[in-house]
Amino acid sequence: MRLTRVLSSSASDRSKAGALRSYGPVGAAVVAAAALGSLAIDPRDSWYRSLEKPPWQPPPAAFGAVWTPLYISIAAAGGRTMQRAPAGERPRWGSALAVNLALNAAFGWSFFKARTPYAGLAVTAATALSSWDLVRRSARIDRGAAAALVPYATWCTFATALNAEIARRNT
Repeated sequence: MRLTRVLSSSASDRSKAGALRSYGPVGAAVVAAAALGSLAIDPRDSWYRSLEKPPWQPPPAAFGAVWTPLYISIAAAGGRTMQRAPAGERPRWGSALAVNLALNAAFGWSFFKARTPYAGLAVTAATALSSWDLVRRSARIDRGAAAALVPYATWCTFATALNAEIARRNT
């Protein structure tokens, strides 16, 4: 997997060049996942609007307001983790991040484009588990980076609960 190689080749030094080699690929991967995932999401879609949703679902505008800082924190925490990780740990952490970002990007396609709340639920649940795994992996390398990932993992867990309730209400 090319993304895994790029992510795991990040430098472990803290120089400007090392930071660029760590934060650059991670940031690019996060932006790509966000862009690819957002292509499939349309909260104005008639199918989505017709779904029964729980009263505790945030308004559509809240999702953009939440995701923007979450993506920034993923990029920052990921770059910091990759920069500080021992050389032998970078490929494993980079692979875990690549899987997480692929799942993140897949949600919109599985829920909105496929119009299948249960497929979306499978993806959100896998993303939440993967996000908590990133927190765990990061904590072994850099506790600050791990702490920066906690809001993302928490939001993914909330999204899983929301998706489960939407699926339940619409079966």
